[in-house]
Amino acid sequence: MAKEKWIQKALSKPKSHGALHRELGVKVGKKISEKKLEKAEHSKNPTTKKRAVLAETLKHLKKK
Repeated sequence: MAKEKWIQKALSKPKSHGALHRELGVKVGKKISEKKLEKAEHSKNPTTKKRAVLAETLKHLKKK
């Protein structure tokens, strides 16, 4: 059951909100450009890489 709701758990941590924006130098509330997101996905920093991959995953989820 824990594997089923990993996205909800990842999004429920308020201190991580906007962390990728801060790391990439984009103001919170503005969209991160495709170029910056692609570059972050290949970052040497594992935390930045994970955040970028999660952002890409969430972008492709179907909104209800």
